[in-house]
Amino acid sequence: MKSYRIAVIPGDGTGPEVVSEGLKVLEAVSKKTGFKYEAVNFNFDGDRYLKTGKTLEDKDIEELKKYSAIFLGAIGHPDVKPGILETGILLKLRFSLDQYINLRPIRLYNPAFCPLKDKKAEDVDFVVVRENSEGLYKGMGEFQKKGTKDEVAIQISYNTRKGVERCIRYAFDFCRKRNRKKKLTLCGKTNVLTFAWDLWQRTFNEVAKEYPDITTDYAHVDATTMWFVKNPEWFDVIVTDNMFGDIITDLGAMVQGGMGIAAGGNINPQGVSMFEPIGGSAPKYTGKNVINPLAAICAVSMLLNEIGEEKAGKMVEDAVIKIVQTKMKSLAAGKMGYSTTEVGDLVVKNL
Repeated sequence: MKSYRIAVIPGDGTGPEVVSEGLKVLEAVSKKTGFKYEAVNFNFDGDRYLKTGKTLEDKDIEELKKYSAIFLGAIGHPDVKPGILETGILLKLRFSLDQYINLRPIRLYNPAFCPLKDKKAEDVDFVVVRENSEGLYKGMGEFQKKGTKDEVAIQISYNTRKGVERCIRYAFDFCRKRNRKKKLTLCGKTNVLTFAWDLWQRTFNEVAKEYPDITTDYAHVDATTMWFVKNPEWFDVIVTDNMFGDIITDLGAMVQGGMGIAAGGNINPQGVSMFEPIGGSAPKYTGKNVINPLAAICAVSMLLNEIGEEKAGKMVEDAVIKIVQTKMKSLAAGKMGYSTTEVGDLVVKNL
């Protein structure tokens, strides 16, 4: 029997509530499909930072490298200045563990929850592959003459051939494995951001020659947002940089029914990957048992697929689809028709 070690970071706000439901589903599906796991809690959160002044230390990263995968609830505490936890925990995890792919499936489970008119479930079924370790999020830049009327703030988008190529290759391989439309779209801004996007376009075109079975195309990021709303059915797999990926995936989340259903993976194909609901800590709902746990449960499904338990991953997603189509009144917090824990129970019951 296969065995895995899962590092669990419940995090802030409603993070522990949704993680609890994800673990409930993980336990049930492990029994049904026959694998073992050990879940170990790590309290890297805002409360710990307020008490100790610590975020993530290098020894914490070394410890996490021993695990099969990481399940994260949410990062963000109302009493901690924005940016401290995000940089000191979330970005440090991504960069230190070289999770260079951010994977965001955007799939509509129930057309009733889609804000777009007349779109069917099959119209919204695509995946964004976002470069997760470079670009503007590298934190490179400087102030000049800070605090004066002549102040200049410089933020650098740092792109390497190696970083761009490994992301693009992952996207081609993913598109081939997904085997749906076998179409990969490069989303960028070649007409204005001429240095970074010249590198991306050249690399994309070169790598594409090795994948003759994949159809390729290109869309500017502003046009991509337009097509997400007008014709989401055009897309299969999209590859883009860190900044654009961050923006378009939130629009994708709305198209698929909202943050309550949106899960993401931070992937190191050769190392430890981390999976999370993308909706944030939602502190105003903390402790009320009203937050939607389905994004966290979908993150568990992605985690299972990544560690090789595809059967279990599909069982979890199928159960989510079933209850979204037949039980849920809404995907919004407090409007679901069920409490957080009841939604978790429904998924378990429908496995």
